[in-house]
Amino acid sequence: MTKNIIINIIELLKEAYPKAKCSLDFSTPFELVVAVALSAQCTDERVNKVTKKMFEKYNTPQDFANLELEEIEDLIKSCGFYKNKAKNLKACSQKLLKDFNGIVPQTMDELTTLPGIGRKSANVILLEAFDICVGVAVDTHAKRLSNRIGFSNQTEPLKIEMDLIKKVPKEYLKYLNHLLVFHGRNTCTARNPDCKNCVISEYCRFYKNK
Repeated sequence: MTKNIIINIIELLKEAYPKAKCSLDFSTPFELVVAVALSAQCTDERVNKVTKKMFEKYNTPQDFANLELEEIEDLIKSCGFYKNKAKNLKACSQKLLKDFNGIVPQTMDELTTLPGIGRKSANVILLEAFDICVGVAVDTHAKRLSNRIGFSNQTEPLKIEMDLIKKVPKEYLKYLNHLLVFHGRNTCTARNPDCKNCVISEYCRFYKNK
């Protein structure tokens, strides 16, 4: 797949989904760290309901470091896997205070030292909080669509991301995750992709091989 075709695909998706953006609510980089950590195996809508109330009282690393583990668990219980997420949030907050003066770092290497923050989450934090794009957050939608469209033949998120970094012009990388998420939710769904109404079907490997 040539770079021109990839650019055409992204431009078509941008036209189809002009409001494609991060759907997690936050007002500071640390709030985004918390929201991203909670969003694993949980809908963004649910996370936003939880954080809206929680951030009114607790919204700094110091706040979460001071809370008892059980208190954090109670606050985030409805997000699922709450025991592990609570442990990570407390440990993450403590590390931010100890190693980064309570400030969310702005590099991939530093962010991925934080408990509960992997490469996918770090990509989201860098892009949304600091407008820094070093890669692509490969979630379930980005993985499925990258394989279907023909961006990558890999199955591991990191290998898919490396393919995308290699193939997609840098100025377009920052749009990719949101566009694939919106397209995956609205058209190219897991079970019943709506190929007839797909704006990029002419370029799509899955459609061509149906």
